[in-house]
Amino acid sequence: MKRTFFIVTLLLPILLNAVKIGDISNIIGVRENQLIGYGLVVGLNKTGDGTTSKFTLQTISNMLQTMNVKLDPKDIKSKNVAAVVVTATLPPFSRQGDKIDVVVSSIGDAKSLEGGTLLMTPLKGVDGRIYALAQGSLTIGGRNGRGAGSLNHATAGKIPGGALVEQEVPFNLYGQSEATLSLKESNFQNAIAIQRTLNSYYKEKIAVAVDSRTIRLKKPSSLSMVEFLANIGDLSIEYRTKQRIVIDERTGTIVSGVDVEVEPVVITHGDITIKIEEKRSLPLLKRDDNAINLGANTQLQPDQNALITKPGAATVANLARSLKKLGATPKDIISILEAMKNAGAIHADLQII
Repeated sequence: MKRTFFIVTLLLPILLNAVKIGDISNIIGVRENQLIGYGLVVGLNKTGDGTTSKFTLQTISNMLQTMNVKLDPKDIKSKNVAAVVVTATLPPFSRQGDKIDVVVSSIGDAKSLEGGTLLMTPLKGVDGRIYALAQGSLTIGGRNGRGAGSLNHATAGKIPGGALVEQEVPFNLYGQSEATLSLKESNFQNAIAIQRTLNSYYKEKIAVAVDSRTIRLKKPSSLSMVEFLANIGDLSIEYRTKQRIVIDERTGTIVSGVDVEVEPVVITHGDITIKIEEKRSLPLLKRDDNAINLGANTQLQPDQNALITKPGAATVANLARSLKKLGATPKDIISILEAMKNAGAIHADLQII
């Protein structure tokens, strides 16, 4: 089988996007907190934990003792109860009485939590303090497509607004005169861009970039801290994005920006040869008895198994799409991209999941 030549022309775009500062940064101290608790789900239709889950039986016995019912765990035969772990996220500035969503997951051998009710469960933070109490009826999202009565994948559920905040995380933002921004992605140029934008907007030195991720802020005397941070979040900068190619080897999915460039390179993979040249006008290329014309109007020629492309199309997105037209499998495309990355033809980060 003859090898196929694929030639494209290199194009170098500028990767700048105007984005709001609030979309690319966080305020240090203003953050979510993870909560966790251990509890029981009752009301199951014989789909709860069996007698082999001894911790469930012991928990039931302990709960009944608090209600003046003494019962040996060995005497409990019910399968309508399941031991669960309850998790939730406490948003910043949550106040007492606010409701938050919780996720309930079985830790025993329960077959399903469908139709169950979570009994009152304290949710603790990493410091061991109780910040919320969870209770309510579970909702199981979706089936697995095997019929209306299927219970597979039903060992976890949610309770929307199922927990009440009992204790607040103290943080006095209003009374502060200084704050610190933390960029979601480390980049020296973006940190300097924020510093210049803020100092120029307020016409005084209120921002200092201390590293590639951290910018210290000093509140102007004419604004409150809340007003100051709200204004900062709405300001835009020319944001330099970090190029990344994400590959899922299990499914063959490739996700990449449309402007991730490919440097000049020649790679042979099986019966496919990829040759990328840095030229604006390309002559007629002879390949045995076939000729591939790389002119302005280009198209795929199935009879020659050759791809003809427009100059200026040397990006990962166009390369992957073109290789697919030539019959390359997802595994082939992934191997080619990995080889290009190792050869230095692709400068974007290659993330394989």
